[in-house]
Amino acid sequence: MRHKLITLAALALLATACAEKPVGTHKTMSDWAEYVNPMGGTLSTFNLSTGNTYPAIAVPWGAHFWTPQTGKNGDGWTYRYDATHIRGFKQTHQPSPWINDYGAFSLMPVTTGPYYDQDQRASWFSHKTEVAKPYYYSVYLADHDVTTELVPASHAAWFRFTYPECEKSYLVVDAYEGGKVEVVDDHTICAWAVNNHGGVAPNFCNYIIIQSDTPFTAENTPENLGMVSFPTTKGQVVHVKVASSFISMDQAKLNLGEVNDPFEEVMMYSQTAWNQALGKIEVEDDNIDHLRTFYTCLYRSLLFPRDLAEIGMYGVLQHYSPHTGEVMEGHFYTDTGFWDTFRSLFPLMNLLFPKVSSQVQEGLVNDYLESGFLPEWASPGHRPCMVGNNSASVVADAYLSGVRDYDIGKLWEAVTHDAHAVHPTVSSTGRLGWEYYDELGYVPCDVGIKENAARTLEYAYDDWCIYTLGKALNIDEEQLEPYKKAALNYRNVFDAEYKLMNGRQADGTFRRPFSPLKWGGDFTEGNSLHYTWSVFHDIEGLIGLMGGEDAFNAQMDTVFAMPPKYDDSYYGFPIHEIIEMTVMGMGNYAHGNQPIQHMLYLYDYSRQPWKTQARVREVMEKFYTPWADAYCGDEDNGQTSAWYVFSALGFYPVCPASGEYALGTPLFKKATLHLDGGDVVIEAPDNSADNFYVNDLTLDGKPWSHNFLKQADLQKGAKLHFKMSAQPNYKRGVADEDKPYSFSK
Repeated sequence: MRHKLITLAALALLATACAEKPVGTHKTMSDWAEYVNPMGGTLSTFNLSTGNTYPAIAVPWGAHFWTPQTGKNGDGWTYRYDATHIRGFKQTHQPSPWINDYGAFSLMPVTTGPYYDQDQRASWFSHKTEVAKPYYYSVYLADHDVTTELVPASHAAWFRFTYPECEKSYLVVDAYEGGKVEVVDDHTICAWAVNNHGGVAPNFCNYIIIQSDTPFTAENTPENLGMVSFPTTKGQVVHVKVASSFISMDQAKLNLGEVNDPFEEVMMYSQTAWNQALGKIEVEDDNIDHLRTFYTCLYRSLLFPRDLAEIGMYGVLQHYSPHTGEVMEGHFYTDTGFWDTFRSLFPLMNLLFPKVSSQVQEGLVNDYLESGFLPEWASPGHRPCMVGNNSASVVADAYLSGVRDYDIGKLWEAVTHDAHAVHPTVSSTGRLGWEYYDELGYVPCDVGIKENAARTLEYAYDDWCIYTLGKALNIDEEQLEPYKKAALNYRNVFDAEYKLMNGRQADGTFRRPFSPLKWGGDFTEGNSLHYTWSVFHDIEGLIGLMGGEDAFNAQMDTVFAMPPKYDDSYYGFPIHEIIEMTVMGMGNYAHGNQPIQHMLYLYDYSRQPWKTQARVREVMEKFYTPWADAYCGDEDNGQTSAWYVFSALGFYPVCPASGEYALGTPLFKKATLHLDGGDVVIEAPDNSADNFYVNDLTLDGKPWSHNFLKQADLQKGAKLHFKMSAQPNYKRGVADEDKPYSFSK
């Protein structure tokens, strides 16, 4: 009964997250999950990424994901589409191959002999016998003549193994290096996985319990491996339930209740959760590949950040804190890098799933209370990766989007604290170089701090976020004035000689010699041509620095027109982001990485919106597919996918926390967003491969000439009707009032 209650409680929690407004109230639910291809982005290598993803078999924002494992234990490329062998079926928490995993372990059925070594037990497989859906995975393991099926819950999973006739069949449990596996009785295995790559307290452990409906006998193995054997008849099905917890073994046993129901019912629960979440946007189109790409991108947008909260014995929501090693109450969302995801992933969540966003903000409160800082890259605790203080954007955009029911006062304390501090051991948390920034208005390039110009640009935007949030909270103007002033610090790294952003020395002189093609150095995974546009909050101010709209447009045009040349001297070799830029045939535009992804929309600010429409449609059609090579670079925890979701709808959050979206070009003939305040219906009946220019737009039946949409107008429900054309309309969106928000406008 206790397990049944936990199952119902877990499902209720998931339903709250996914069903902000039940899709069933609008129409009979469609199986949106059938359009999803979890293999999208898996045709990737260290040198060239088409997503750097793995097939995540999970529930939306689930605590644990499952994936077939083709790579060796510890390899960040846990599943590669070009691989030929599967080593196991892995529980994973990996947000990126560059961050890697923690608490991982795997199961593997074996029939060829008592082989527990990951190389010996590996089996040939074919994609032709592989079925991958967000809520179900199946594959035939040729060497073992075994079909493996699995369905997920948030903290547990059901496995169904169909064995051949064999005097001695096996099941291997691999707890990875440092782990421990113990056969408790003839139906139960317990394991402890402690592998990690940082961001955890010393007592970190993933507690695992495995139960089989078939009795087994323990075999001798090393401590971090377990192997059990049992006779099987041809076609015999062995059911195995698995659950785990970062809190305790008792909590893992409690979590097993999430798969207390039969395999098919748990699969139905997971499928329903996905269809409720995916069905928040209903798309109608006659191009099935567009539908597949869209819903695959939306699926990727609903995986991270994950919620590590677990429902305790008495129904209390609690989590293991990777900061303190203690068990604390409340939500704890992790496995995301704000440098990537502040741009469109969190704005998408705030629009579609405000209740989930509220839980994320509650989790950020817990981060701050437990560690003294907000995260910038979390997996599961603070990780040394990337730059910026973009937690300020994540906090500000949520509150200004109307997300509530959390301690915003504590988050105000957090964002203002982090603006003038750096984590004592993880320098990417807080603001590295804040002393220089506060004194000089920029982070100098000659004081031993790398990627300084990028930091300055992002800190300036983050200060604008703090200022804007403070105004909404009615904070005293005297307290806000420093942030208002610092929001213009982007000007301090604008090199007027080149009309581009550049590193600047402490004495005020700019870096010489200067190459706009040089990746890294003063910038992060990009060059000045990519980072110059990172003035999200004040494009009008940037236009002024460049000498006006004509110069601004010409500079953007140059990025696309020039050949994909680069200077990789900072790295000593072309990093994968460089290669991804060169192969995509769009000049020096590098959509495979985040810094420039918003730049396509900046023509909206300079009276040439038709160029935005053409470039956005080009990227959607050329850089995204529904297949294994789905992306043109790292997918990055939902960011590159959320860019597509927004862009396919026809608008994009260039400046999160501004309350506006820049207008682009819708991809579909019709899309309906089921928001809490009402439906947003987007119609473009003339849309086609040739008709991608916006000739005219009405909002709720009234002409709308502006190159932006107001978030508040959409949140209460709206109808957008686009008249599309094969020719640009040079008279639409060219007035001063048609420009999107700018701080200095």
